[in-house]
Amino acid sequence: MSEPTYKRLILKLSGESFAPPGERGISMGEVVHIASQTYRAAQQGVQIGIVIGGGNILRGAQFTAGNSSIQEATAHYMGMLATVINGLALQDALESLGCETRLMTAIKMDGVAEPFIRRRADRHLTKGRIVILAAGTGAPFVTTDTAAAQKALELDADILLKATRVDGVYSADPEKDPNAQLYHELTYTQVQEQGLRVMDPTAIAHCMEHNLPILVFNYRTDGNIERAVRGEVIGTRVSA
Repeated sequence: MSEPTYKRLILKLSGESFAPPGERGISMGEVVHIASQTYRAAQQGVQIGIVIGGGNILRGAQFTAGNSSIQEATAHYMGMLATVINGLALQDALESLGCETRLMTAIKMDGVAEPFIRRRADRHLTKGRIVILAAGTGAPFVTTDTAAAQKALELDADILLKATRVDGVYSADPEKDPNAQLYHELTYTQVQEQGLRVMDPTAIAHCMEHNLPILVFNYRTDGNIERAVRGEVIGTRVSA
């Protein structure tokens, strides 16, 4: 088995990756598929932290349009709690495969998870545990993309892996435009200037400022998480 290219990484999973395409909720079949790939990647010796979204359960934005009686900040907190539900599902899926895991949350909820403490998370990763990082940053008006970038920097990760349902970053939405061009390499500046949909602008700015590379790839292709860990050429790499 070849050595992993990276010692430590953060894997960003969208909530939608937990549901069948075009649907909502949690499909344990989808969760186990991701967990299996992650387990095999961890077997290569890489330390893995996972930041997870909650869009399969709800998005804060759905309550902020029109005449909703829910305040925008409240809606964002609701979205953060959705990520914890996903985190619990992923934790059990990973542990059913024999992984040692820890679920850590940015919002304190001792009954189900540990609070996120940087030194504790670092120790878990060093011991080979897969650390699931839920509840975003614990603050509203911050996306889970930005949370992933922040956690990658806090935990001194070598790269941020962004798992998507397409093969990388395209010039347009490949699900709508059959002529969309796939980019294999991009700079942070190109992403910003072209307004490409990689991660939100704040996340890109964080990565650019600290020269943290991003790899955007299709998690639905079985084995791609392992290929990413080995440094194989897949998806789109964003760097300086």
